[in-house]
Amino acid sequence: MKKRLLLFVMAVFLALPLFSQKYAYIDSEYILGNMPEYTEAQAELDRVAAVWQKEIEAKFNTIDSMYKKYQVEAITLPESMKKNREDAIIATEKDAKDLQKKRFGKDGDLFKKREELVKPIQDRVFTAIDEYAREKGYAFVFDVAGAMTIVYADPKWDINSEILQKLGISVQK
Repeated sequence: MKKRLLLFVMAVFLALPLFSQKYAYIDSEYILGNMPEYTEAQAELDRVAAVWQKEIEAKFNTIDSMYKKYQVEAITLPESMKKNREDAIIATEKDAKDLQKKRFGKDGDLFKKREELVKPIQDRVFTAIDEYAREKGYAFVFDVAGAMTIVYADPKWDINSEILQKLGISVQK
């Protein structure tokens, strides 16, 4: 009886690795950084953001010059003209802030442009990760580039190269 119980316990312990889950990790920044289309999309976003930033800076420079001119002339202006100039400065400042919010705010033009250019690339990467994980039977694939903290990661579970290969991208180490 003891022999059977011992054999049963040993069989259970030997079978446990068969039921264990496989884990892997990727670095999405590394993968995206090695994709030429992502680099091009980022360059386009930077270019568009720079143009919009210059546009906004020009508006704020106009406001600054309007305000300086107003300060110089305020002493000689009648009250009604002072009020008109103040209103014009306030309206121009509001327009500049609205444009800034429209371009760079939450759900602004830059966010929409990023969605347009980067999201298809990210979707392609995540589809490749999903397919690879299913093929290899991974229970979890962690991204070490995000906010998740991994104190130690065994390089044998790093599947960055395999994902890049699945995307058709070769990287020289």
